[in-house]
Amino acid sequence: MNPVIDAILARRSCRDFTAEALPPDHVELLKEALRWAPSAGNRQPWRFVLVWDRGTRVRLGEAAYGQMFIAEAPLVVVAVALPEVSAGRYGDRGRALYCLQDTAAAVQNLLLAAHSLGYGSCWVGAFDEGGVRRVLGLGADERPVALVPVGKGTCTEERADRVAPKKIFHELP
Repeated sequence: MNPVIDAILARRSCRDFTAEALPPDHVELLKEALRWAPSAGNRQPWRFVLVWDRGTRVRLGEAAYGQMFIAEAPLVVVAVALPEVSAGRYGDRGRALYCLQDTAAAVQNLLLAAHSLGYGSCWVGAFDEGGVRRVLGLGADERPVALVPVGKGTCTEERADRVAPKKIFHELP
């Protein structure tokens, strides 16, 4: 096929990590993948907090309802939406929707880039937003959207099934 399609089809969530550090050049590639995600009106209404400190990663795992695998990855990227950046051009729709869509697109870029570099990752959306905000010292205008642990993984979980195509695709003539 091609490398992009291969990465999309092969990527899966990983919740088992080794402590092996990520080399700086790989971290830069992950950051570039985040930075070059598409966004409505090119507003880029996001911020990404890279968390290396184990104590902070533990507190993030606690804020994520005890999902402590988060703390085991050497890096956790917290994707933060900036609703008012989108609202500046798109009003309420930018504040309520576009900033979240844009940040989600960046997270998908991160997941695919991590996979292509040989790392495991997992999109974690189940967390106490206020708790994550407190752990990171985020302001009221910053909304945490996803926690993404990244690292070398053993990735023992089976890939989740997908809904049958006939149930999700509808083609109009």
